[in-house]
Amino acid sequence: MSGFEPFDKALHKAHEWLHDVAQKMGEGATRQQAYAAMRAVLHALRDRLSPNEAAQLAAQLPLLVRGIYYEGWNPAKTPLKIRHRDDFLALVREYLGKTDNVEPEPAVKAVSAVLREHVSAGEMEDVMAEMPAEIRELMAA
Repeated sequence: MSGFEPFDKALHKAHEWLHDVAQKMGEGATRQQAYAAMRAVLHALRDRLSPNEAAQLAAQLPLLVRGIYYEGWNPAKTPLKIRHRDDFLALVREYLGKTDNVEPEPAVKAVSAVLREHVSAGEMEDVMAEMPAEIRELMAA
């Protein structure tokens, strides 16, 4: 640890989230896979949400996770007009890149479950309200 309490707490919280995502992904999931899944799904969500809702979700993310979420964001190009489950999964796959052994659907389910555990119910309702039915069903599984 750095010895600087705010940084140490932020790092600890990010590790907790990675651990939770890895657990939800299943036995054998590594931190690297959990990181790739979390980053890809958060970027897909961020890009599908309106800029206002994306910022409201970000406000509830831990500091380091929030940095991952905002990395490379261009709010002028959002929200993307993705309406179907398969298109959303394709976007997650694009953000996953060449990450070994991480499939988009389990990644979405794992990260969505962690978000439901750590983000307020009201905020998750707002996020889900902006999603088309097919994507809501995917995220709720």
